[in-house]
Amino acid sequence: MLNRRAVLAGTVSLALLSACSDNGGDGSADASKGGAVGIAMPTRASDRWLTDGKSVVQSLKSRGYKTKLVYGDDDPKTQVSQIKELIEQGVDALIIAAIDNRSLDAVLQRAADADIAVISYDRLILGTRNVDYYVSFDNEMVGRVQAHYIIEKLGLEDGKGPFNIELFAGSHDDNNTKYFFDGSMALLQPFLDNGKLVVPSGQTELDQITTLRWDGRTAQRRMSRILAKSYGDRKVDAVLSPYDGISRGVLSALKSAGYGSGGRPLPIITGQDAELDSVKSIIAGQQSQTVYKDVRQLAQAAATMVDDILHEREPEVDNGTDYDNGVKAVPAVLLQPTSVDKTNYDVLVKSEYFTDAQLK
Repeated sequence: MLNRRAVLAGTVSLALLSACSDNGGDGSADASKGGAVGIAMPTRASDRWLTDGKSVVQSLKSRGYKTKLVYGDDDPKTQVSQIKELIEQGVDALIIAAIDNRSLDAVLQRAADADIAVISYDRLILGTRNVDYYVSFDNEMVGRVQAHYIIEKLGLEDGKGPFNIELFAGSHDDNNTKYFFDGSMALLQPFLDNGKLVVPSGQTELDQITTLRWDGRTAQRRMSRILAKSYGDRKVDAVLSPYDGISRGVLSALKSAGYGSGGRPLPIITGQDAELDSVKSIIAGQQSQTVYKDVRQLAQAAATMVDDILHEREPEVDNGTDYDNGVKAVPAVLLQPTSVDKTNYDVLVKSEYFTDAQLK
């Protein structure tokens, strides 16, 4: 069998590549004869991940690949078992959006032993050398986009303030959580330092504000506790939320506390992923903003990378040094996000992400 990992490392000569022919049969690396790609997605509880799964399958099938799509339903052990099964079924490559990004070392060693290429999809897999590439959006930029929106809408650069803000972050076991947080705080921290932004709960450290599995109900409960304990006569002016599901949970807590009625306006609330329910909320004047990441483009990038690997071409990358998973720097392809609010949500229709009818 052709050692694809050696090819990727540039250690296999062209003569050897020519000598190593297709092994034949299902699961072959030869896409023209129908190679198979295993796709492990984290959950069906989010519209975003359902769209990712569908888009990756479509992108690969358009290139002639067979696909095997599984969802781990937010259970790391289930995902490990699913990946193990995909390896045993003889897939040629794996595209994995990890649930727990530190739980996959052992099963990815099995993939390496079987000479199966591994692409870390959207979430960087940590603590293993057996991940070949990473495809994602520029996640620090996502955080910066969210923070910039808050800064602009509050008028902080014009000297306005002080304003009360609460901070939310994603799941502690998702490496993207830190990137989103770091990107946001790079812009927000100066205003926290000069007192123009105040966090009445006092919860400003990443380990204080994470939301396990990005769960909206968990965020709702935390926001309700914060309102009950830290606000009283104060009002919330802004909430940094990294994801639409968390944003909807925060909104539920705020509305239960009387925000959005009786002369008590909802605060600025950011989000991410342009999920349909949140886009409708933005149009209705509730959630303020989301970050649109066209996951169809991400799926295309992953499929292109698979196609390059299985045809023994070196994939083009945007960053080869900065995405260190603790064992190695993983070469990355990074796409750019777009801020969406009530003024420009039509970009979602123009790009055919949603139809006009869906947004009614």
